[in-house]
Amino acid sequence: MSESAMLTPEAKAILVQDPVLAEIIRNTPPLQSRKSTDLYFRLLSAIVSQQLSTKVAATIFRRFTELFPENYPHPDQVLALSDETLRGAGLSFQKLGYIRNVAQFAAAGNLTHDTIDAMPDEDLIKHLTQIKGVGRWTVEMLLMFALERPDVLPLDDLGIQNAIKRHYNLEETGKALKARMVEIAENWRPFRTIACKYLWQSLDNMPK
Repeated sequence: MSESAMLTPEAKAILVQDPVLAEIIRNTPPLQSRKSTDLYFRLLSAIVSQQLSTKVAATIFRRFTELFPENYPHPDQVLALSDETLRGAGLSFQKLGYIRNVAQFAAAGNLTHDTIDAMPDEDLIKHLTQIKGVGRWTVEMLLMFALERPDVLPLDDLGIQNAIKRHYNLEETGKALKARMVEIAENWRPFRTIACKYLWQSLDNMPK
């Protein structure tokens, strides 16, 4: 998907009504699509990446996928591996448990395209955060990047908080900041995801 397809004329017409966003859109590179239909795979990657640098996470995830035929960790194959084998790829005991949780969830048929595609954003967040080890922020990132749902606002993301504070000259913190973020972002509906991606990019802080 090209940038022009992501920033549709309708989305641009709404977002540039905000003069701050209009300037950011003019002065930052086009957005690049990272859409994926394989939410299971992206969930596994997200688990591995938690609290690690991008480089270290990529190395561990590569080692993890190399444990499987064709480098793809099918749920039944993940569940069949021993702790020792998974630890050998660089996974902590906690993360290998979380990865098994995702695999069990997928094996039970809870990550099919039909199931995922039919769910509104909030329902999908509730659905996926049933998995121990998967929190709201992780699901919001998947909604925004893997699924490219157009209207997600990740209030707990520090990058978005910092970008909005900087560009809108805000001094608030905590709950007061989040309330102002919701207020500002009302003008971006139904394209808050795209607005947030431009804000991340404006600080060169796009999630990986």
